[in-house]
Amino acid sequence: MALPMKAMKAAMKVMKAKAMKTVMKKATKKVMKKAMKKVMKKVMKKKAMKVSNVAKGKLAKVVVFKGGKDKTKTGLKKSDLVKSKTGKIVSRKQSAQGKKAYSRIKAWTDACQKARKDLGIKGFVAIKKGTAFYKAAKAIYTA
Repeated sequence: MALPMKAMKAAMKVMKAKAMKTVMKKATKKVMKKAMKKVMKKVMKKKAMKVSNVAKGKLAKVVVFKGGKDKTKTGLKKSDLVKSKTGKIVSRKQSAQGKKAYSRIKAWTDACQKARKDLGIKGFVAIKKGTAFYKAAKAIYTA
């Protein structure tokens, strides 16, 4: 009878050890889960989005010109923008270049307008060398 009792005690010790291990595992799992939740909360906490001061897209120049943003994607500030005669927002430099380019042909366009008025031309007519329209415009332009 002594032998089985010793075996029973040994078995009980082993069972206690196993039970303790499983209890410890469960406890550590719970603790780990809680700790992970805390860490994940910190990591997953959304930061406030930083609002860009750079305007992008089709209406970027308009947004900058009206004061919504500081500059365009290409770096144009409000001081670099100007409203054109047609109401479009363009860069100041671009506008100046266009005006400079037009100043070179202004005399010819004025001569053509006057010739159209003198000849009573309405609608599209090509200014082809040798035509009455061309001769009249050329005469006005050289005079």
